[in-house]
Amino acid sequence: MKYLVWATTALMASTAMTQAGGIERSQQSVGILFEEGTYAELGFAWSDPDVTGDWSIAPVNSGDMAPSYLVPSLSYRMDLTDQLSFAFIMGDHVGADANYPVGGGYPVAGSTAELTGMAYTALLRYELPSRVSIYGGLRISQIEANVALPWFGGYIAAADGGTELGYVVGAAYERPDIALRVALTYNSAIDHTWQATETFTGVTTPGTFQTTIPQSLNLEFQSGVAEDTLVFGSIRWVDWSEFDITPPVYTLNTGGGSLVNYTDDRITYTLGVGRRFNENWAGALSVVHEPSVGGQSGNLGPTDGRNAVGVGLTYENERFEISGGVQYSWLGDTFTVPAAGVGNFTDNTALSAGMRIGIRF
Repeated sequence: MKYLVWATTALMASTAMTQAGGIERSQQSVGILFEEGTYAELGFAWSDPDVTGDWSIAPVNSGDMAPSYLVPSLSYRMDLTDQLSFAFIMGDHVGADANYPVGGGYPVAGSTAELTGMAYTALLRYELPSRVSIYGGLRISQIEANVALPWFGGYIAAADGGTELGYVVGAAYERPDIALRVALTYNSAIDHTWQATETFTGVTTPGTFQTTIPQSLNLEFQSGVAEDTLVFGSIRWVDWSEFDITPPVYTLNTGGGSLVNYTDDRITYTLGVGRRFNENWAGALSVVHEPSVGGQSGNLGPTDGRNAVGVGLTYENERFEISGGVQYSWLGDTFTVPAAGVGNFTDNTALSAGMRIGIRF
C-alpha cells in the first residue's frame, strides 16, 4: 500500500506547487528516495491561472495577465548498497510569467516578464538500523529572466543569473508496517549574480546585481489509518522575505524600487487522504492552504495566498506506474499600485493538472 498510494500523494504535492507562493514551481520533495530498487520517473505539471484586476481610477480591467505554463521534471533512483541509495532530480524549481494584454487602458498594459529556473539535484540516503535514515546532497541552480515595461520609459531588461550551487540535508523516520513516514528536509539558499542589460529611455546599460533563491524547510508525512487507507500532508516554509530582484538602472530610476520582492515568508499546508481500491488502483484527495500576508503586491505577481482542492489517481503494476491529478485553486485577493491609482485583484483562480510516468528496472 505505501508505494501505490504514495505515488498519488506525491503527484498531488507537485501539482499543488504550480501556484505556490513567491515564484516557486517545485516543492523540492525527496520522495523518490523512498522508492524501491531502480526507478525512473518523468513528470509534467501544467497550470492555467486566471488573474485579472480592476483599476480604481476608471472602469478598466487589466485582462488576464497570467499565462498558462508547463513544468516538466525527470527523476532517477537506484540502490548502491543495502543501506545506501542515490537519486537524481531535474526540473524547474522557480519560475514566473506575466503578460498584461495590450490596449484597454490599464496603466501597465503591455508589461511582460518571464523568469525560468532549472535545478539539478543529486542525493544520497543512508538507512540506519533504527528505522531512521539520513540524506543529503547538492543542488545546481540555473536562472534567467526577461522584462519589458513599455509604460516606464520603454524599460527592457535581459538578465542571466548563471549557475550556482546549494545543498540539501534531511532525515526521515519510517514504520513500514503502518506505512508511516515522516521526513524533514532543509534546502539551502542559493545566491545568484546576474549579468544584466537594461534599456531605459533608449539608453542601454550593462550591469550586475545579486538575488538569493531563498532557503526552505519541508516537513512531509504519511501514515496508514485503516486497511488500504493513508493520510498524508506537508508543511513547507520558504524564506521569501530574502528574495529581491533589483536591477541597478530600474532601482536608480524608481528611487530604490524593486522589480520583484516579498516582505514576508510563506508557509504552505497540505493535507490529504489516499485510498487503495485494489492491487493496481489508488486515489487521493487533498486540500491546500497558504495564508495571505496582506499589504501591497507587485504588478508582476498580483496574488496573495490561496486555497485549493485536488484529486488524483494512480495505476501500478509490477513494472509501470502512471499517476494523474487535477487541482483547482482560489487565489488570494490583493492590491497593486500601477502607474497611478490602485489595481484591485479579486476572485482569481487557477486550474492545474499533473501526470507522472514511472518505470522500475
